Amino acid sequence: MHSEHPAHPHVEVRRSARRSRTVSAYREGDRTIVLIPARMSFAEEQRWVAQMLDRLAARESRRTLGDGALAERARRLSEEYLDGRARPDQVRWVTNQNSRWGSCTPSERSIRLSHRLQGMPDYVLDYVLLHELAHLLVPDHGPRFWALLDSYPRTERARGYLEGVASAARLPHIPGARGAGAAPVEPEACE
Repeated sequence: MHSEHPAHPHVEVRRSARRSRTVSAYREGDRTIVLIPARMSFAEEQRWVAQMLDRLAARESRRTLGDGALAERARRLSEEYLDGRARPDQVRWVTNQNSRWGSCTPSERSIRLSHRLQGMPDYVLDYVLLHELAHLLVPDHGPRFWALLDSYPRTERARGYLEGVASAARLPHIPGARGAGAAPVEPEACE
């Protein structure tokens, strides 16, 4: 059975009796196709459609937000929240940061963000970028540093999100199994 989703006119929901638990989604031209089990309630359908739209958007943003776009985002955030005073020479994604979300080397004016941030909500990425930008102005985590982040309205929400991700990483995936180590809540250790 195929139907257009009422809350998302460019989404087509396809129910299948053969599908028992899995949900998947893909783009087909300007439409999004969401495949769900036929037995799902409308409330479950709504929840899954929203979740699958978020997942597709995250996957697509990972493909499109390269280092150049990341540097431009940092420039825009510096202008908006730090009066343009934080000016990194380099902002890039790295794959070798598994115990921190980002890092900053003020002497080189460089910022590196963990690839694990790709696909997280924009406000979380913006918070980590702002955190690292603030380190270009204040290298420690003292009161002056935190005062710089006060202007970003989603600081606490982003910190909570990162804390949740870190906490979830500590949970065992199999009952009785040991959980993997998690990243700290703080985005980085400044060098």
